[in-house]
Amino acid sequence: MKIAILGTRGIPNHYGGFEQFAEFFSVFLVQKGHDVYVYNSHDHPYQEKTFHGVNLIHCNNPEHKMGTFGQFLYDYNCIMDARKREFDIILQLGYTSNSVWFFLLPKKPVIITNMDGLEWKRTKYKRPVRQFLKFAERLAAVSSDYLVSDSLGIQDFLKKRYGKDSTYIAYGAHPFDNPDESILAQYNVTSGNYDMVMARFEPENNIEMVLQGVVNAANGREILVVGKHETKYGQYLKSKFGSHANIRFMGGIYNLLHLNNLRYFSNVYFHGHTVGGTNPSLLEAMASKAFIASHNNAFNRGILGDNAVYFSNPDEVKNILLSVKKSDNLQRIENNYKAIVDEFNWDRINGKYLGLFEQVMAKAR
Repeated sequence: MKIAILGTRGIPNHYGGFEQFAEFFSVFLVQKGHDVYVYNSHDHPYQEKTFHGVNLIHCNNPEHKMGTFGQFLYDYNCIMDARKREFDIILQLGYTSNSVWFFLLPKKPVIITNMDGLEWKRTKYKRPVRQFLKFAERLAAVSSDYLVSDSLGIQDFLKKRYGKDSTYIAYGAHPFDNPDESILAQYNVTSGNYDMVMARFEPENNIEMVLQGVVNAANGREILVVGKHETKYGQYLKSKFGSHANIRFMGGIYNLLHLNNLRYFSNVYFHGHTVGGTNPSLLEAMASKAFIASHNNAFNRGILGDNAVYFSNPDEVKNILLSVKKSDNLQRIENNYKAIVDEFNWDRINGKYLGLFEQVMAKAR
């Protein structure tokens, strides 16, 4: 099959969950003998034409000049290029800015869209933008040939809201079982003597809630705050918490081996996400044998069940920091790791996507 992946800033991953998935899945497809193309932003740090056999198409992305509106033009440029290439399948990751161009998508390929989370619930967007995202979600749902949901909650929502069936395929993670404590020296931390929170700097990821709980606990233990903070909200958080010596803003870390070790040797790993389906960073924390304290919501509970401790406000974060021990939660850690091995491993996830592709192509032919 000749397959295109649209909707990301490109591979190798330098941004987030969809990029991580696109990297792993595209390489997997090439290894299975397929002809694969991933669309990359023109200013992606990796400028080669191929990546482990995956063809890379760099398209102009004016987002750095125009802000969010630039994403629409980037998606337009990708779609216009795709019209020239005779793909069998186009996999769209997300719908935020590409769904408005659905009428320009080429007619020959099968269009499969991963619907991501409920983007219109993200509090970083103002009301008019959130209304638009509801509209864009509907466009993507009704115009795609097939839909993929990354959580059962999203699958249920799409069925109830749009009457559309979707294939449930979660994200994946690689089980991590070869920790290297020497890596910690590069980050000036030692095993068990730091906590960690990792997320995009957006209000609905509750970094502020976690850090306020850290301040309230006043236990002196360091917390590493991992994520690109060169944003307006990032500046706000740094101005609020930057004076606390035990709160360290690390910026984005994209070395997966380093991240796995940081999670593995952390005391408590806080996961504050509230919007979306199966969050990739949560699965990676489970795969890294981190002890997870999660925001209390249906998406996170759907993955973690009883194998985490939960918080909904800064006081509950404080109580976790002062009263909960990692050593008392080893069974929860093992249960989460087993879930990765048995259910959320990348080989299984990639195989499910490939199975869907083979199924829809058989119907198309």
